[in-house]
Amino acid sequence: MDNVHIQHIQSQTGLKTENIKTVISLSEEGNTVPFIARYRKEQTGGLDEEQIRAVLEQWQYQQQLEKRKEEVLRLIEEQDKLTEELARAVKQAVKLQEVEDLYRPYKQKRRTRAVKAKERGLEPLAELMVTGTGDPEAEAERFLQEEVATVEEALQGARDILAERMADDPDIRSFAREKSFHKGSLISVKKPKAEDEKEVFAMYYDYQESVSSFVPHRVLAVNRGEKEDILRVKLQAPDEEILAFIQKHWVPDGNRAAAAQTAEAAEDSWKRLIQPAVEREIRSALTEKAETQAIDLFAKNLRQLLLQPPLKGHVVLGVDPAYRTGCKLAVVNETGKNLYTGVIYPTPPRNEVKKAADTVKTLIKEYQITMIAIGNGTASRESEQFIADVIGEMDKDIYYLIVNEAGASVYSASPEAKKEFPDLQVEERSAISIARRLQDPLAELVKIDPQSVGVGQYQHDVSQTRLASSLTFVVETVVNQVGVNVNTASSALLQYVAGLTKTTAANIVKQREESGAYTSRKALKEVPRLGAKTYEQSIGFLRVPGGEEPLDETAIHPESYDTVRSLLLDAGLSENDTGTQQAREVLNKEKPGILAERYGTGRPTMEDILDALKRPARDPRDDVPKPLLKKDVLSMEDLESGMEMEGTVRNVVDFGAFVDIGVKQDGLVHISKLADRFIKHPMDVVSVGDLVTVWIEEVDTAKGRIALTMKNPSR
Repeated sequence: MDNVHIQHIQSQTGLKTENIKTVISLSEEGNTVPFIARYRKEQTGGLDEEQIRAVLEQWQYQQQLEKRKEEVLRLIEEQDKLTEELARAVKQAVKLQEVEDLYRPYKQKRRTRAVKAKERGLEPLAELMVTGTGDPEAEAERFLQEEVATVEEALQGARDILAERMADDPDIRSFAREKSFHKGSLISVKKPKAEDEKEVFAMYYDYQESVSSFVPHRVLAVNRGEKEDILRVKLQAPDEEILAFIQKHWVPDGNRAAAAQTAEAAEDSWKRLIQPAVEREIRSALTEKAETQAIDLFAKNLRQLLLQPPLKGHVVLGVDPAYRTGCKLAVVNETGKNLYTGVIYPTPPRNEVKKAADTVKTLIKEYQITMIAIGNGTASRESEQFIADVIGEMDKDIYYLIVNEAGASVYSASPEAKKEFPDLQVEERSAISIARRLQDPLAELVKIDPQSVGVGQYQHDVSQTRLASSLTFVVETVVNQVGVNVNTASSALLQYVAGLTKTTAANIVKQREESGAYTSRKALKEVPRLGAKTYEQSIGFLRVPGGEEPLDETAIHPESYDTVRSLLLDAGLSENDTGTQQAREVLNKEKPGILAERYGTGRPTMEDILDALKRPARDPRDDVPKPLLKKDVLSMEDLESGMEMEGTVRNVVDFGAFVDIGVKQDGLVHISKLADRFIKHPMDVVSVGDLVTVWIEEVDTAKGRIALTMKNPSR
């Protein structure tokens, strides 16, 4: 483990070097990020999952950098061109881009103009130009031959060789890149014959902004407009300054004729070779930064969505709205078991409102339904109005909630859904999924590809590999923070538990179905392909409620059971006392630091143990505000400027937040309207699932747009 690499990671992450070394060692020993974060706090200094992941990503980059350095040094050495100075420069490079810049002059090139000129023997003429020895035109006579018929052809070939040399100069590339970034601008214009019917990209039809201040979401918007053949985008660089730099380093003094030829080569090098390459590099860097921002935003939104509190103890009616094919219904009991599926037609074209209302009323009475979940897809507005009218006619308190159904149809058509409900249609499975999302968002959402959840911006314009990796990490983190009941969890949920794979998750479920519920964590050791290391990594995140061992219901790892038993014995408590008022009163008097020293554990571990003994079944989602339940519905026509409303944040993007205020269309609170103070990003103020007070600013029914503010207009 090279100290230079550790120092670089330290500079990138701001973490202590000893903690960085520990994280790398633990990871290389086969430990997972959730396990390290939860059960190795003493060794890492209490680093969380995000910090641990950042260290490991930087470590992976350093390893890739070293591998590329070795490869580049070998390739240059094979050409017999490796000098001590060049080797030192390669070894000291801290970025892959620096290594590639140094390697560029030695890279095997395709048959460029310069390569062809060299083949025609024009390299000595190029050398005469750049050193300023002799008159290039006069000297060119000596290089005429069958493939070089004129003096101008010879001079052109020599200039091509010089232009490529200049373009390969690492100092020039670095200077051009830096100046273009800090002093250049990106310009976008609408293509003459482009069709943009809804004027999605109107803002960028004639747009210019400096490269250094081009914000991420605008980068992705411009990229999309270019990809859809609506916009033309180009870099406007500080040409004169960069050209002056090239000429200063390459144009010889004292020989006007040679200087003129070399200056012409410099201009050609910049315009034909360097500028297009720098433009690609800068736009690639901007895109990478924008993608990182978009992926990070999506990940944060997804995390908040997954942490939405479950509405436990309700029999739920799930409604998957539609027009022609009717609204699919599903009733699920308190544990999510499907009790009924059917279809009603309260929407056009059939408009069987009374018949549909009678069906819903019958279901509510027969199954004692207390909550209704309505998908937010096609015909959601009409279905919501219908449900609001129906429950308004009943003499019992029933609430409904609009559920984001993004990805429900994807899951419903998946092999897993077919396996779970082989006799049901796709739409019926979707209605079940919608109902379950209300009961336990996490358990249901993990069945869906995270990219299909729909809480990001430009998610289809970013690297899908990077996006998938980031979102999967978020799901894993949340699942392991919440913990999983091993006797009720689906294999889709179990596969996100630290250390488990799809195979081991499926084997856990299979053994449970064949042999009955697990009565202890130890019983999981009998699961096929669940070896000692997998058991160690996963078992702390798996819960066995009501089993033989009370501690198996907690987040305490079995490796600490002996310590816990000694602690309980000394405190006059038993394992069965965990979670009781008596246990809380006794343990609240204890000091974690003293207990840690007494029982030979670290303080963070002891604090976690005490917390688990006081609240053995704690769910972090219980600390999140419950969703806003509804009994009636509004339309956009009901909204007036200045009206105060309660709403739920559905999505957070770089330029603001979309809030569900109970009408079909979510309203937008622009970043400038989120707070009475300046904020850098909407995430500083709001998160997905937050309940917020908003005021109507403007309603555009024609375009279906609602402008909201979180600034109280009466202040």
